[in-house]
Amino acid sequence: MTADRTRPFEHLRHKPPTPLEVPRELVLCCAPMRSNVNLSNMVRTAGCCGVTRVIACGSPKIDRTIARDGADQVQIEVHRTLPPVLKALKAEGYTLVGLEQATNSVSLHEYQFPRRTALVMGNERLGLTEEELTLVDVVVEIPVWGMPHAYNVATSAAMAMYEYCKQWPR
Repeated sequence: MTADRTRPFEHLRHKPPTPLEVPRELVLCCAPMRSNVNLSNMVRTAGCCGVTRVIACGSPKIDRTIARDGADQVQIEVHRTLPPVLKALKAEGYTLVGLEQATNSVSLHEYQFPRRTALVMGNERLGLTEEELTLVDVVVEIPVWGMPHAYNVATSAAMAMYEYCKQWPR
């Protein structure tokens, strides 16, 4: 599709969000992060995507200058560790989708997200632990075509949340 260049483009500052017909059934679950910048970026992206629930483990701190309005739009639940959270979400009927480089993973390009999904993010350096990998229903991997070997955790979360929203736009 090409743009109709007979009409000028005009920048729309603070364009209102696109309304959702039903609330998002996507929960972002984060292992303890080394960087509050990464977590704050994930909260900002969650807010933009209409995700209202983020579960952060460890001792998270949100930097409001990074998270911006996402800090107000997203309910952040704090837990000590991820495994009990994953077990509870599974009992609530969520499909647990780990985002990780792993054997038997499915490419993000091919994966069809269930509407009721918990997106599970590992620690920046260590990824998902063996215990966490045993608890997820599927592992989705984002292909890398260059160096370094993996995307930043906040970037990965943004790509996966956007793909979910693309598949479930309303």
